Amino acid sequence: MTTCATSDTPPTRQPWGVTTQMLRHQAEAVAKMLPTRVGGIFMEMGTGKSRTAVELARLRQQKIDRVVWFCPVGLKVTVAREIRKHTDCGDAMIYVFDHKTREDTLPLDRFWYVVGIESMSLGSRALHSIMQVIDERTMVVVDESTYIKGHWAKRTRRVTHICAKARYRLILTGTPITQGVVDLYAQMRFLSPKILGYDSFYSFASNHLVYSTRHRGQIVRTLGYEWIIERIRPYVYQVTKDECLDLPRKRHVDRYCDLTDAQQAAYQKAKEDFAEDLLTYVDEDSSLSNGIAIFRLFSRLQAIACGFRDGEPIAQRRLGLLSAVLSEIGPEPVVIWAKYRDSVRQIVERIRAEGGTAWGYDGTVPEGKRQVVLDAWRREGGCLVATQSLGGHGLDLTNASTVIFYARGFKYSENIQAEDRCHRIGQPWPVTYISLWADCGIEDRIAAAHAHKGNALQRLREEIDKIKASGKDRLRAFVLSL
Repeated sequence: MTTCATSDTPPTRQPWGVTTQMLRHQAEAVAKMLPTRVGGIFMEMGTGKSRTAVELARLRQQKIDRVVWFCPVGLKVTVAREIRKHTDCGDAMIYVFDHKTREDTLPLDRFWYVVGIESMSLGSRALHSIMQVIDERTMVVVDESTYIKGHWAKRTRRVTHICAKARYRLILTGTPITQGVVDLYAQMRFLSPKILGYDSFYSFASNHLVYSTRHRGQIVRTLGYEWIIERIRPYVYQVTKDECLDLPRKRHVDRYCDLTDAQQAAYQKAKEDFAEDLLTYVDEDSSLSNGIAIFRLFSRLQAIACGFRDGEPIAQRRLGLLSAVLSEIGPEPVVIWAKYRDSVRQIVERIRAEGGTAWGYDGTVPEGKRQVVLDAWRREGGCLVATQSLGGHGLDLTNASTVIFYARGFKYSENIQAEDRCHRIGQPWPVTYISLWADCGIEDRIAAAHAHKGNALQRLREEIDKIKASGKDRLRAFVLSL
């Protein structure tokens, strides 16, 4: 076990250097961010945000004693690897938080501390530990800063509070806005309340957000959008892949299968059950008429389309379609994105039964073994079968130039995140994306929403709200047409 430092004062160390060159857009970002203590690097996925943050830390070495790097738990090992890749810092300078980290075991002599941001809302162990190394000579990086976009969330409040004393604060994300301009408030508040000029979210909301009178919490309009953008402009650097990189092209292919009789029966019953409940409570302020109910319906219908009814497998043709697609691809490395853990298990078993190589990568893989799985796939090839919830952020999967979406998620932004694990710096080949669809209404709705770069749940909710005014018969017909 690593022993703690005997003093709160970090030891004097030799300056460390970098081992990779920056691209032009990264140098531009550094030039803009360096003069200010706080800032946001809004660079699209795959454009090298980590290398940019490392450079800012290097140039500030004389002014800081350490860097605390918050990131999604699934990216901790990836961030540590990026630091080693771009610098000459060895393991003795890097500490990655894990389930064993406590106040009395935390070494105080490291330069880099990598922390899972989700742990900031789980008890006090990680919180009290990290508080020991955040002071005015600390640089804090929040990677995938949309994880602190919710101003009400415990982790947002905790991270904002404990990092307020840090001399330098930096946020990194390729998608600063996923639900609307409201997402910017908490991210800017973390950097400094002076950027937007509001001490509380309620002051911000009263000046810029118009809420629905029918659905509590639903924002229907934003006021002063241009003013907000001008306020944050001096503190952010933004660039897209198309603007700064000459990446290989993307190619999208759709493949379809029919529902089995068992799926069709389950699908129809799910719609009828929902329609009955919705019509019963349509005139009441019930969760059955809001986004929660629609999410449940969509989730149930898509689970059936993927071969699961109430958590149990039912006869389906999607796995057979996947086998056919894989037989056309050949032995090259492939990434397969699945929505459900049970799908990951089914896919891995099917591929192995057919003589192929497959590696499962979902929430059932212990944190300490996840990098082992990724390294094995990169070394030996085959299919990496992952859930978007675990692997859809931050990973570099450029070993593969073929990606199969066994099932697409509801949100366009999450699907693009997953796509860009392979389409990023370091990818020398065009990337082919093959989406598998069941021939049914729910999958048609998801595909249509993605074609318009939208959220399938939000689009359906808006349609239902409009149809309600036409009467219960039309509403029932609409639900049954899904």
